Amino acid sequence: MEIINQSDDSSSEEKIKNKSKKVKKNTLRKEIDLEEMLRKSEIDVPKVGDLIRGEVVAVSNSAIYVDLDALGTGIIMGREMKDGLGIVENLAEGDEIEATVVELENDDGYVELSIREAAYEKAWKELKRKMDDRETVGTRILEANRGGLMVEVNGIYGFLPVSQLSHEHYPRVEDGDKNKILQLLLKLVGKEIRVKVIDVDSEEEKLIVSEKATYEEKERAVIGEFAVSDVVEGAVSGVVDFGAFVKFAPKGKKVEETPEKELLEGLVHISELAWQLIEDPHEIVKTGERVQCKIIDIDGTRVSLSIRALKEDPWTKIGKKYEAGKIVQGDVTKINPFGAFVQLDRDIHGLAHVSEMMGKFKVKSLNDILEVGRKYDFKILSIEPESHRLGLTLLTKEEEEEYKKGLGETKEEKESKKEKKTKKGKKATGKLGKPEIKKNAEGNKRTSAKKTTAKKK
Repeated sequence: MEIINQSDDSSSEEKIKNKSKKVKKNTLRKEIDLEEMLRKSEIDVPKVGDLIRGEVVAVSNSAIYVDLDALGTGIIMGREMKDGLGIVENLAEGDEIEATVVELENDDGYVELSIREAAYEKAWKELKRKMDDRETVGTRILEANRGGLMVEVNGIYGFLPVSQLSHEHYPRVEDGDKNKILQLLLKLVGKEIRVKVIDVDSEEEKLIVSEKATYEEKERAVIGEFAVSDVVEGAVSGVVDFGAFVKFAPKGKKVEETPEKELLEGLVHISELAWQLIEDPHEIVKTGERVQCKIIDIDGTRVSLSIRALKEDPWTKIGKKYEAGKIVQGDVTKINPFGAFVQLDRDIHGLAHVSEMMGKFKVKSLNDILEVGRKYDFKILSIEPESHRLGLTLLTKEEEEEYKKGLGETKEEKESKKEKKTKKGKKATGKLGKPEIKKNAEGNKRTSAKKTTAKKK
């Protein structure tokens, strides 16, 4: 390919001048021929916006000259040379190209053309092909915003959502601060990455790409070696409001011996971090902490993990500690439209349902009778260990006073106290229920001092 660089020495400049003179002579000759042809017959003169074909006669850094036969010479300049498909970079004299008519005759007498417009439709078709073929392409990150990154493929601007970033580039901000996430994304601007096209719509000019998708096939094969219920050991790579991400090594390898790019990653949902009700995952795990997890689901390359599945379920032994009808003290941790969550101990929580409470206390809102962070006396209404449910109701002032006086004891509590009292009485009175008669060292019966005195009298 003959590329004439205008910044070269005088010999290069002379080449450009000669080339330009040659093109102008051709143009003049074409114009003379065109006049002759027009006299003899009518020709189909293109309109602005039409697509025409021609033969490349010269290529430089600033312009491309095209032989358009009877129409003369076409010229492609500046931004109109950028097609996004790499056609210009590979052009040589004698090549045939398609271009769009921008102006039928400019000030220099050329037909002004554009490869960019002609290639636009072709670029979208090429993007569709890349998506269908699941082809991996290189791109450079141009801009960043809170939702993701802007890239360019085939000269078309596209969007890379945060959710489609690879494990390596995904911004994990523990408090979920969007400004902090943006700062991490801005650090990626200018970086070259590999992506796959996952959505194309030329009519809406929408192009979505994914970096994560480039690793999916390899990850799917590696993850395929695992099965649900397998136990993996890894490190917490990030803690977010909805759970924690854990990186673990492929089967048969250790995390510390595996390169970062080869590590797999799964999510421990907030509900799978521990058996107790969790408001903030940061209270349970920390970034960098080593943990053991059980695989509870595999969906393509998405791995769901559980930490609590490897710990004993406290609800299986709840009957030893709690029973229906019993009065317990609990800490209100959350109030929402359907009730109040109450923490009874480290692992067990219950729900005071709104339907039970509103009717009982005749209030419009649970906030009128309960306050988050405070302890109250509740009565256990029901226990369902299998579904981890425990129903509660708040004691009224009357019920609370009765309970404190001992009148609010359950039947079981009363029977338990009665049984303890009976056992204590048996122990004190002996088997017959009469005072024991103790013997002295000689084996004779001992009598009280009061009885001895009475006999003497």
